[in-house]
Amino acid sequence: MDLDIRRATESDLPDILRLYADPGMDNGRVLTVEAATHVFRRMSEYPDYKVYVAVHDGAVVGTFALLIMDKLAHKGSPSAIVEDLCVTKPLRGHGIGSTMMKFAMKTAHERGCYKISLSSNVARDHAHAFYRSLGFEQHGLSFHVGLSILSAVV
Repeated sequence: MDLDIRRATESDLPDILRLYADPGMDNGRVLTVEAATHVFRRMSEYPDYKVYVAVHDGAVVGTFALLIMDKLAHKGSPSAIVEDLCVTKPLRGHGIGSTMMKFAMKTAHERGCYKISLSSNVARDHAHAFYRSLGFEQHGLSFHVGLSILSAVV
């Protein structure tokens, strides 16, 4: 499949939001274009946090975000985190996700990252098999604190 992966622009936001509206991603609960534009502009202020889109035949068919973080540990080697990988449902299984992940992995390698990581919902067995097929291994445990706990602390 002929696929172009490029950095997303504000004009891509409606297409990105359409992808995120999928039941497997955000179940139709997405930002408005105006709110997404505000967030997108804030994200672009981070030194190395970029949103990418995969384009096929002029249409956005996938997206992901890649954050490269500087670190004081690991002798200053940066690490990378992939977030919000999503492929349009009709084209899943056609190599788009794999191409996007390989792009992210190559970018992390070129930037000297010592690792690239991601998190995935424990119930998403199909996604886990996909990540394993790319060489990812389960490592450690992931923890989070929900908003209700955070607001109770402050």
